[in-house]
Amino acid sequence: MKPAERAARLREELARHNDAYFSNDAPLIPDADYDALARELRALEAEHPELSDETSVSKKVGAPSSTVFSPVQHAEPMLSLDNVFDVDELRAWAERGAKILGEDAGALSFAVEPKIDGLALSISFVDGIFTQAATRGDGRVGEDVTDNVRTIHNVPLSLGTGVRGRVEVRGEVFLAKADFEELNRRQRELNAKEFANPRNAAAGSLRQKDSQVSASRPLSFLAYQLVDLDGSLSFARYVDTLGQLASWGFLTAAEMVVELGVDDMIARSNWFEEHRHDLLYEVDGVVIKIDDLAARVKMGFTSRAPRWAIARKLPPEERTTRLRAIEVSIGRTGRATPYAVLEPVVVAGSTVAMATLHNEDQVAAKDVRPGDLVVVRKAGDVIPEVVSAVVESGKKRAKPWSFPSRCPDCGEPLVRIGLESDTYCVNPACPAQQLQQIIHFASRGALDIEGLGEQRVAQLLAEGLISDVADLFFLRVEDLSSLEGLGELSATSLVSEITKAKAAPLSRVLVGLGIRHVGPVAARELARAFSTFEALAHAPLEDLEAIDGIGPVIAGSVYQECRELDSIVRMARLAEAGLALSEPERGGGPAATLAGRAVVVTGSVEGFSRDEAEAAVIARGGTSPGSVSKKTYCVVVGDAPGAAKVTKARELGIPMVRAEEFQRLLNTGTWSSQLA
Repeated sequence: MKPAERAARLREELARHNDAYFSNDAPLIPDADYDALARELRALEAEHPELSDETSVSKKVGAPSSTVFSPVQHAEPMLSLDNVFDVDELRAWAERGAKILGEDAGALSFAVEPKIDGLALSISFVDGIFTQAATRGDGRVGEDVTDNVRTIHNVPLSLGTGVRGRVEVRGEVFLAKADFEELNRRQRELNAKEFANPRNAAAGSLRQKDSQVSASRPLSFLAYQLVDLDGSLSFARYVDTLGQLASWGFLTAAEMVVELGVDDMIARSNWFEEHRHDLLYEVDGVVIKIDDLAARVKMGFTSRAPRWAIARKLPPEERTTRLRAIEVSIGRTGRATPYAVLEPVVVAGSTVAMATLHNEDQVAAKDVRPGDLVVVRKAGDVIPEVVSAVVESGKKRAKPWSFPSRCPDCGEPLVRIGLESDTYCVNPACPAQQLQQIIHFASRGALDIEGLGEQRVAQLLAEGLISDVADLFFLRVEDLSSLEGLGELSATSLVSEITKAKAAPLSRVLVGLGIRHVGPVAARELARAFSTFEALAHAPLEDLEAIDGIGPVIAGSVYQECRELDSIVRMARLAEAGLALSEPERGGGPAATLAGRAVVVTGSVEGFSRDEAEAAVIARGGTSPGSVSKKTYCVVVGDAPGAAKVTKARELGIPMVRAEEFQRLLNTGTWSSQLA
């Protein structure tokens, strides 16, 4: 595979996994696998500088906020941390920092603290009073979870008298191990589904529409950063900021220790690996930070992370158990994924009964067979995988497992396409594919049809009421009201939600259709370029390839999809059902003062929310990307701007326009003064 194609595929995969992890609280792969993909992409971009792109997912944090909660723009970006995986990498990071500071690494003071496996959160206070709480989101824009955070028992609603100005307290929402066990005990008493692990339980509990649900869960908050937006406070060391947070009533990590020199810092990080099970919360690593705040300023940031902090990932935990059988599941694209059926075993705090085997080649390479004793790893405490077989002296093994030649759901042939390692069921009428396709179409990242989860979709398929996504829009209340678990009121509500989805913009419909290689970013660019599905469907291949960020792989996939008979019929039925299948206009005519120009807005601009500022630029024919590049026309700098964007604009010589000039820019496309 050519480097450009591999980079494109990696970016799409990472974006998908970011969305699954940050937006849906449903990771698809272990942290270790994600880290490997991210490292491969960064290495590829470093080896081939022409592939590097400021919009690359390798330079982003988290994932866009969902449509469930109102968006909140962070006054300062909530950056992620770069990772290291062993002592040598940790020592190299410390040496690089010492070189920047012109000091000996042995003279640096490092704060060493646990990396809590929870959900990142920022809590805003104005004059000491709690005003708002937001999730990390994509690092720039998060979700407003204010009402839910008010219910967390150890989040103070006031910092006391005498506190002035705006501050943000950042940290992690988590479930303590004991609280997680108690929560699952209550679930068992109610005959309800147990939660898989503390991280997902905490994230799901916080991101509830009903704050009373959040209040019923034993959530906690651990603070690890104080952001002084108005400069009203003065500290010299990180440990002093933690002391201030504790004095205000916040929980901080009792295990945090400041160590002098690299050797002691490494020794303390090793301590966390040895004592990870002794802590009151689950941890997936150790965070090391420069204690001196002035030194942090000198060290600065990369595009996605501070240079003055690093996360050392702890090794994933492993256990051995018996492999009972190897089965195959079929996903929405038809991909056939082998998985291991295991004798249940507790790994990383949760019971594992199934584990992924990835694909046919992986099963062969690992040579695991039914009946084997196998090593199971739960990397990142998320999705378990079978690592290898354990040799048992004198025990006769079963024959090597062979990948089935036919789909276990529909009986049609399974095939491998080209040089891909994956195997596919190519029958579009396969029941398993239909189920997963419709679930994806109704999911939060696509048409966001509330009430249409996996169980409901499976029920509708089993009753013969639907067989394709288009069938959803022809359902009637009388079709649904007699179904088990659905009365007339619930049926009316579901039909209403489906009807609302008809107004979804074309970009979301394209995501929902699950076209291979087309993620949210590509879908948005395609929808903006062609405005209607009809125009997209009839576009020549060269026109698709000419769109920025699309390229031959995505273009070929879209071109083929639009010309397949099943797709043509499906889209005709969606149009018949009344779906808009169009993208809102971006502007034009006499008001197109920014036609073809990219305007980046950073910081708060008086009279505009972040979304309103972006919409104002788009309404005048421009674009409002989330990052600065050589193509940027100008950067509008408001209060508390993102440091990375300002730095990048200076590096590239991009004009920086004062926030007071924003309205003039919208009206005329020009400005009268700019920042130095």
